[in-house]
Amino acid sequence: MYRTFLLSHARCWDADSKRSYQDLFEKLDTNNDGKVDVAELRAGLKAMGIFRQGAAQKIVSSGDQNKDGSLDFKEFSKYLKEHEKKLRLTFKSLDRNNDGHIDASEIQQSLAELGMDVSRENAQKILQSMDIDGTMMVDWNEWREHFLFCPAHNLEEIIRYWKHSSVLDIGDSLAIPDEFTEEEKSTSVWWKQLASGAVAGAVSRTGTAPLDRMKVFMQVHSSKTNRINLVGGFKQMILEGGLASLWRGNGINVLKIAPETAIKFMAYEQFKKLLSSEGKKIETHKRFMAGSLAGATAQTAIYPMEVLKTRLTLGKTGQYQGMFDCAKQILRKEGLKAFYKGYVPNLVGIIPYAGIDLAVYETLKNTWLSHHAKDSANPGVLVLVACGTMSSTCGQLASYPLALVRTRMQARASLDASDQPSMSSLMKKIVAKDGFFGLYRGILPNFMKVIPAVSISYVVYEYMKTGLGIS
Repeated sequence: MYRTFLLSHARCWDADSKRSYQDLFEKLDTNNDGKVDVAELRAGLKAMGIFRQGAAQKIVSSGDQNKDGSLDFKEFSKYLKEHEKKLRLTFKSLDRNNDGHIDASEIQQSLAELGMDVSRENAQKILQSMDIDGTMMVDWNEWREHFLFCPAHNLEEIIRYWKHSSVLDIGDSLAIPDEFTEEEKSTSVWWKQLASGAVAGAVSRTGTAPLDRMKVFMQVHSSKTNRINLVGGFKQMILEGGLASLWRGNGINVLKIAPETAIKFMAYEQFKKLLSSEGKKIETHKRFMAGSLAGATAQTAIYPMEVLKTRLTLGKTGQYQGMFDCAKQILRKEGLKAFYKGYVPNLVGIIPYAGIDLAVYETLKNTWLSHHAKDSANPGVLVLVACGTMSSTCGQLASYPLALVRTRMQARASLDASDQPSMSSLMKKIVAKDGFFGLYRGILPNFMKVIPAVSISYVVYEYMKTGLGIS
């Protein structure tokens, strides 16, 4: 009745009606040249009350097939039709009960499946931003109107933008693997991102190798009676083997990135399938379980390389001719079991590291998305690096005593074959001799390498992505 008597000229927007697109195109084409450029589209969106930063540029870039910097009517209508199809699919995936409306509980459930636990109140706030008629439900027309000129329409962009274990490498590979969207998995994007991460990790580890070698030296040799400081330690290394000795053990540390990344990724996908229902997104606690099991699988496979890295790092000039010579000497003198010294504390260390890293990262991510994500889930460089650094640092703090015990057990076989204590007895011995903080020997160079490692890996990752053609 309201529409008939008071809004006689109003009509519903027909997505298939060429005239609807034509009317909108003519309104946006203010200079009547038959094309809509970025400036015209920006002004038109502003007049409609749409203030999304960068939206006009993204729309023109997406729809501009002949690359002339503007959209003609054919390009404009094609973009809108394609965009509406994607919006319809997203609307249907959120409308769980197929009643043609999205309510707060459906928004809450969808976000929970993406690993974001939002309160009922926050879900209602999201709903209110789209709800035009005040029913506290969003129908297709309201959804379409809200997102028609918003290039960021898919909830999976959160997965796309918030990767950190692939992007940031701090020398440890115990974090839960990153998620990939179905679109990324069906194309070559996933392996290109993993390859970019592997190269970034190699460059990052090489850049921070002197600090990593210093950390291992402090973990094994430093004590209350034999204090090693940074300057003195570096001087001692250079005097013993020259400047190149600062990178001793780095070769195998870089070499193990590729097999570890590949095994972890494949194992993670398999464990996710076992733990989650078909067609559903994996919940956070199951993701933690799948990630921990994948980490344990990868560590089991490449652990001999970890032992070789420790031995080469601690080795003196001329002691080993290379990694193969080191492996031969260990096998001949200590047997096959020496390649798994320290395996138990390494395996146990995955749980506190991965759990705290995931919990802190998800908390920081959800806080940012709740308070600052207006037009896009893209956090930008600084936020992503800051969140990744903080979560990894917290994970390291929790698991560092186990990492120290692991390194001592790996090195101990070469130092004193007759004295091979268990994990618990070695930990007690360290605490009795050096106190609780003895479990954190070498934490300073470890923390010193975090920021340069994260910065280098991020920059190299971005360059690699560009080189491999990932936008």
